[in-house]
Amino acid sequence: MYTNDMKFLTSHEWVRPEQDGTACIGITEHAQELLGDLVYIELPKIGQKINAKSTIGVVESVKAASDLYSPVSGEIIEINNNAVNDPTIINNSPHSEGWLIKVKLNDISELNNLMNLDEYRKMIG
Repeated sequence: MYTNDMKFLTSHEWVRPEQDGTACIGITEHAQELLGDLVYIELPKIGQKINAKSTIGVVESVKAASDLYSPVSGEIIEINNNAVNDPTIINNSPHSEGWLIKVKLNDISELNNLMNLDEYRKMIG
């Protein structure tokens, strides 16, 4: 389920900022529907520094492989190993249990460069 605190990239990644200066990142419900049954996910390592809109991994389904992009810049502080070990978690719950990484944000103002929920819904029709 989409929430109003989420921000989005046109490539269908979401980011949800937390009160402590961190953010959770994943792929949208729409993205997982387009991809179909996920079978593999590759994510960056904890401690890795990432830049906004840079490639942070790959998700593969029975239909296709797709690069993952980071909506924000920061440092990886946590990886969802449950999703890595069982990518179907992302299909079943892409906005909660199927999150991918958590980052310590470099600059919270980067969120202003992303689509809000209404803009994302309009984009996906």
